[in-house]
Amino acid sequence: MTLLLFIEQFLNGMQFGVFLFLISAGLTLVLGIMNVVNLAHASLYMLGAYFASTFYGLTGSLIVALVLIIPVMLLVGIVIELVVLRTLYDRDHMDQVLATFGLILFFNELVRIIWGVEAQPLTLPMWLSGNVEILPDAPYPVYRLVVIGVGMAVAAGLFWMITKTRMGMLIRAGASNRPMVGALGINIRFLYTMVFGLGAVFAGLAGLMAAPLQSVESGIGEDMLIFAFVVIVIGGIGSIRGALVASIVIGIFETVGRSILPVLMLEVVDSETAQTAGPALASMLVYILMAVILFFKPQGLFPARTG
Repeated sequence: MTLLLFIEQFLNGMQFGVFLFLISAGLTLVLGIMNVVNLAHASLYMLGAYFASTFYGLTGSLIVALVLIIPVMLLVGIVIELVVLRTLYDRDHMDQVLATFGLILFFNELVRIIWGVEAQPLTLPMWLSGNVEILPDAPYPVYRLVVIGVGMAVAAGLFWMITKTRMGMLIRAGASNRPMVGALGINIRFLYTMVFGLGAVFAGLAGLMAAPLQSVESGIGEDMLIFAFVVIVIGGIGSIRGALVASIVIGIFETVGRSILPVLMLEVVDSETAQTAGPALASMLVYILMAVILFFKPQGLFPARTG
């Protein structure tokens, strides 16, 4: 593998890591604070992509679509929390899994009814569709660099909110000691609603940024959900810092691995086998990495009490 190809795949891994962080940040807060296993988080990612396609089609501006998605996804998250999740807080995790899996089926059918079964296109505007030379003779898509930059900016803003604001203080306290927050007289129900709404916004933003890079169709977020759960286990449940570190590590590990392993396997197997087995082995390496980390750090890299 040449240096230029490695740099390109490294940046692709960073971009994939940004998507994972935006999804897993909300998911880890929901699981860490609300103690709810929410499989339907993938549907929020999907809805963000569909709303992005619709708003962009109506306005012709990706920036306007971004501005519109924030309140819409916040409202969607609040409604889901009030109507569905609020009834699950005192139920066991199996009931939560079954109920949120039902939400996945509901939203998959809903988008088919509203948007149809065909994939929704989202074409990049001209100012985001070009390339920039990151090194001599090494062009890289502008949009992918923008995704990385926006993701890092969102991460910085979230860290500021978590560490410097009263809401952030309550979120950190809820992640490490839920009973204490309730004993202090804090409206824990309102906190749960805001946390879930915030998670829905982040998932929607991930869907918006992913929409130009993949087909917007029913069920697009379900593969990402698996990686998101791996992220929160490695990073530490309830830890935003852990979610960011684990997302970037997994994104780079998985993306670069998919490029390197087929090349390395050519030394021992034929080309067709290498191209087929290489990506599969790269995906397996992510779970091996998770097992190794949990062996030494059973609570994840950054448990919520330190995250």
